[in-house]
Amino acid sequence: MAYIVFVLCLLSFLSSPNTIAEARVSSIIVFGDSSVDAGNNNFIPTIARSNFFPYGRDFAGGKATGRFSNGRIPTDFISEAFGLKPIVPAYLDPAYNISDFATRVTFASAGTGYDNATSDVLSVISLWKQLEYYKEYQTKLRAYQGSATANQTINEALYVMSLGTNDFLENYYTMPGRSSQYNIQQYQDFLIGIVGGFIEKLHSLGARKISLGGLPPMGCLPLERTRNVFRGKDDCVESYNNVAVEFNNKLNALTVKLNKELPELELVFSNPYNVLMYMIKKPSLYGFDVTSTACCATGMFEMGYACNRNNMFTCTNANKYIFWDSFHPTQKTNQIVAAYMVKNVLSKFLYT
Repeated sequence: MAYIVFVLCLLSFLSSPNTIAEARVSSIIVFGDSSVDAGNNNFIPTIARSNFFPYGRDFAGGKATGRFSNGRIPTDFISEAFGLKPIVPAYLDPAYNISDFATRVTFASAGTGYDNATSDVLSVISLWKQLEYYKEYQTKLRAYQGSATANQTINEALYVMSLGTNDFLENYYTMPGRSSQYNIQQYQDFLIGIVGGFIEKLHSLGARKISLGGLPPMGCLPLERTRNVFRGKDDCVESYNNVAVEFNNKLNALTVKLNKELPELELVFSNPYNVLMYMIKKPSLYGFDVTSTACCATGMFEMGYACNRNNMFTCTNANKYIFWDSFHPTQKTNQIVAAYMVKNVLSKFLYT
C-alpha cells in the first residue's frame, strides 16, 4: 500500500504544472562526479569526457556540453526549481565568468569519488581539488560582490554533493589497491570519514545548507547487468545494490550526527535509491519501455568515447529509456529524480 501511495503522489507531482518557487538560497554550488559534471573534464587531460555527439543531442541547441546525458542533468533541474537559471555551468569553462558563477556553478568531475585513489584511475579532479577551486571561487566572488554580499551569498547558497558510485564500481571492485586493504564494510567506513571531513571543511568555509547525495541502485546500471549476463544471470547485481543500501544508511546516520555537532548546519540526505528502483521495477508508470539496457549504441557497455555518433544501434527516442549510456541516466530520468528530491528533501530550502 505504501508503494502505491508513493507512486501516485510522485506521478501527481510530476504531472502538475511546473511552478518555480521563491527560494531562500542565493546560489547552487555543486561538488561531485559525472552525475553533476557539466563539462569540467573538457578542460583537463582525461579520457573521461562526453563533449561529442550523441551526448547532448536533446540539450538546447543539440550541444554536447560534457554532461554525461542526452540533455540536462539533475542539478540543472534543481537550479531551475529554485528560480535560478536552468543550467549550472562548469567552473573550468572559459565561456563563463564570476558573474555567471555567482548564482550557480559546478566543480564536479566525471570519474571522481570521495577516495583520492578513485580520481587517480582516470586522472580527473579529486574532491579535495574541487574544494581548492571553491576557495578560489570565494576569492573571485568577494572581488566581484564585495565581502559582505559575497559572505551572504556563501552562507545562503545550497551546496549539492553527488558522488560515491565510482569509489565502488571504478575503484574498489575493479582496482586491486583498496580491496586488498579493506573489506567492503571497512571501505565504507573509510569513505564515511572522508565525507564527514569534507562537510566539516565546507562548513568552516561558510556553507550552511548542504545536500548530501546517496548512491543509486548501482547493481542495476546497464554495465553491471551486462557483466551479470556473462556470469549466467539476467538481472541486477544484488550484492552491489546491498552495498549501496548499507552505504546510504551510513550517510544518513552521518547526516544526523553532523547536524547535531556543527552550528547552524542544515544538512539533508538526498537519496536517489528508492525512486530509481521504483522506476526500474515499474517503468511503464513513468512512460519508460527499457530498463536493462541504455539508449546509446547497444546499451550494454558503451559510455564515453564508446558512445559515438556513428553507432547505428543508438535509440531514436531517449525518453523511453531510463539510462542514456551504460552508466548514466537520460534527461527524463534526471528530471524525475530531481523533481522528487526538490519536493521531498530540498523543499525545506524553499519559501512556502
